[in-house]
Amino acid sequence: MMNECRLCPRNCGADRTVTTGFCGAGADTIVARASLHRWEEPCISYKNGAGTVFFSGCNLHCCFCQNDQISNRLFGKVITTDELADIFLRLQDKGADNIDLVTPTHFVPNIIKALDKVKNKLSIPVVYNCGGYELKETIKDLNGYIDIYLPDIKYFSPEISAMYSKAPDYFEKASEAVATMIKQTGKLIYNNKGGLIRGTIIRHMVLPSHRHDSMKIIDWIAENTSPDEVLVSIMNQYTPFGFIPDEYKELKRRATKMEYNSVADHAAELGINGFTQQKSSASEKYVPDFDLTGI
Repeated sequence: MMNECRLCPRNCGADRTVTTGFCGAGADTIVARASLHRWEEPCISYKNGAGTVFFSGCNLHCCFCQNDQISNRLFGKVITTDELADIFLRLQDKGADNIDLVTPTHFVPNIIKALDKVKNKLSIPVVYNCGGYELKETIKDLNGYIDIYLPDIKYFSPEISAMYSKAPDYFEKASEAVATMIKQTGKLIYNNKGGLIRGTIIRHMVLPSHRHDSMKIIDWIAENTSPDEVLVSIMNQYTPFGFIPDEYKELKRRATKMEYNSVADHAAELGINGFTQQKSSASEKYVPDFDLTGI
């Protein structure tokens, strides 16, 4: 898969054994942090926190990314498959509620190899926490490895996704991939502590000036999914950072209370099941320190 990379919709075809793909990564796994994280959705960080593994590189390069240090600038440490497998076991030993693979798409072959080594030793779910810009074929390859899918659906409009992530086909690909995830995981299953052990959670972060685009995503979710198979997390944590290009001045502020509430209220009216966030979540203090902790 790494010799002519077709893991994501970029379809860049790079030989990542000798160069890098659109994601910025070569064939070797790069990780920036592995630790317990208490700020994921309540059903996946309900006790000690999610066992997050932050992979470096990304197939989206959103102009507003709060994890720019690792997604665009590729800060991190190269590790082997054996080391990645060992990280999974160490997180479990620390009491992690799950193994939370953050931005994993471009390292799927390596992750599968690592899970092959330890899946029979893991008693906690494995979470695929991604930006939504996925190929359904890659999701099918993950069948049997992933227990919980946690994809974003960031944009509905191709004009907006082209502008902010250079991906005019974003919604087309994300909606196909999410449908494949839901088919794979089936109905939501919880343990006796209220922790999700199987299912799909769709995330959507409300961007300033784009509440109507957000509502179209909510409409699609309501029309194409069921509350017993999907949770929806409507996020209020958009935080503008100094590196946002001046041409996107609309992104240089937080979403207003009206913008966020109009989206959350729309979801409630349509019977969407899931989570909302307080405005206080829009803070840099919730961005992890990418300092190679746990690597």
